[in-house]
Amino acid sequence: MKLNNLKDLLIHELKDIYNAEQQITKALPKMIKATSSKQLKGAFEDHLSVTEKQIERLEQVFDLIGEKAKGEKCKAMEGIIREADSMMSEKADANVMDAALIASAQRVEHYEIAAYGTVCTYAKQLGMTDVLDLLHQTLEEEKQTDEQLTMIAEQHINIKAEK
Repeated sequence: MKLNNLKDLLIHELKDIYNAEQQITKALPKMIKATSSKQLKGAFEDHLSVTEKQIERLEQVFDLIGEKAKGEKCKAMEGIIREADSMMSEKADANVMDAALIASAQRVEHYEIAAYGTVCTYAKQLGMTDVLDLLHQTLEEEKQTDEQLTMIAEQHINIKAEK
C-alpha cells in the first residue's frame, strides 16, 4: 500500500492494530492458563472479552471509512508476544510468574495505548468524528486495563513475589 496522505497512513495503522488485536486474542488464553492468581486470571479473562469487542469496533471503523477489515502483520505485537511466551517457559515461582505476566501484559497495553493514541490523532485531524469516537473508546479501555494491572501488581502480586 502506498502512503500518499494521512488517510492512507490511518488505514495502514488500523490494519496493523487489527492484526495486533487478533494476536492478543490468541495470546491471552495462554496467559490465563499460566497465572496462579485468581484476580489476575479474572483480569485477563475480562480483557479477552474486551479485546473481542475492540475487534468488532475496529470492523465498524473499517466500514465507516469504506475499507475491508483486514490486518497487516503487526511485527511489534508479534515480538512482544514472543517475549511473553519465552517468559512463560521459564521455571519460576508462581508469584514471580504472575508478576512477569503482568509485565508482559503491560507491554501489550502500552503498545496499544500508543497505537490507538496515534490513530485517534489522525482521525481527529481528518475530521472523522464517528471514527474518532470509536477509537477513543478503545483507547480509554486500554488505559483502564493498564491501570487495573498496575493496581493488581502493586497491591497483591508484587508483594507476594517479593517474599
